[in-house]
Amino acid sequence: MHLILIADTFPPQRTSGAVQLRDLTREFIRQGHFVSVILPTSSQIENWSLENFGGAQVLRLKAPRFKDVGKIRRALAEISMPYHMYKNFKQSPFASMNWDAVLWYSPSILHGPFVYAIKRNRSLVSYLIIRDIFPEWAVDVGLMKRGLIYMFFKVIAEFQYSLADVIGVQTPGNLKYFSKWLKRPGRKLEVLQNWLDEPAKVRSSVQLNNSELAGRRIFVYAGNMGIAQGLEVVIDLAKRFIKRNDIGFLFVGRGSSTVRLMDLAFTNKLINVLFVDEIDPDEIPDLYSQCIAGMVILDPKHKSHNIPGKFVTYMQNGLPVLAIINEGNDLANIIRTQMVGQVCETRSIDEIEKLTENLLEQIERDKFLSTRCVSLFNSEFSVQGAVKQIVNALSVQIGNK
Repeated sequence: MHLILIADTFPPQRTSGAVQLRDLTREFIRQGHFVSVILPTSSQIENWSLENFGGAQVLRLKAPRFKDVGKIRRALAEISMPYHMYKNFKQSPFASMNWDAVLWYSPSILHGPFVYAIKRNRSLVSYLIIRDIFPEWAVDVGLMKRGLIYMFFKVIAEFQYSLADVIGVQTPGNLKYFSKWLKRPGRKLEVLQNWLDEPAKVRSSVQLNNSELAGRRIFVYAGNMGIAQGLEVVIDLAKRFIKRNDIGFLFVGRGSSTVRLMDLAFTNKLINVLFVDEIDPDEIPDLYSQCIAGMVILDPKHKSHNIPGKFVTYMQNGLPVLAIINEGNDLANIIRTQMVGQVCETRSIDEIEKLTENLLEQIERDKFLSTRCVSLFNSEFSVQGAVKQIVNALSVQIGNK
């Protein structure tokens, strides 16, 4: 099968999305498929560039910068992104190519016009991989109100959905949201779990024995530090453990809330908290080998279901989790039934402190805890399974057409 994969992130970026798409691309190649990746970039001078990535062709199309900029500038850049992409696409060698299927990854919700242009003169089946439901989550956490701006992005999202023959959501709890979309004949809706490939294991640039947290048992949070997480609760938790010299909290990554969190830690003289910049994904196993548990934090105002990529990386590396998430999230049931950590669905710091103590005890007494984490990853989150599921869904759609 010859596939085209459209996204807005890919290596050398280090985001969880870039890592997932890297791993997905590699596995498609391993399973004998041909993959063409298309993504926007603001860092190149030429309108397009083509490179080989482990057997896949990667076409980078010049587009306005939309990462690490202000909200208004980002919105304008993202809205114009697909039009810049298609203009430059038409000048590239891909303009005359054909494929069997198109996949695209959301976020962003704004690939719709580009996908439409690609499909317009080609007989392609289409698979949309949705990792969050925007603009709904932005309303949930207070970033947006249900006004004109919300309706604008809602229309864009609905247009994107209309282009898909198959939609893969990340948890069963998200299926209900697409019940109306599913009514059109020929469409398929399924749960496509997050996935990861085995990383290359290299020495981490972060060695905790040489840091302020040396000698402590470390709870690690690795990933985006933005408003959607509500990470201030970890600062509150660190305050509760300030008198214990055996426990530490490590933040790895970057995001819009990073400076504020660092200021809070400094103001409260939290010597048990350390911040480091994002690291190469291949360094993650060595970093996690220095920690005892991973943290999953989601703003309690979320109403959608989310299994963050960081949870998958914790499981892959045998780290149990302390999860502080929104009430009713599918992730809570997974953690409890699989017995891979402790989960809190409130922001009660007393309850969170107690669950943290419970997790410390669980780590001490449960010798199979790490093994269960790895087993859960192997059974639910392998990249091999994700590729087989996508190919099967696309093959059925091709057969129906």
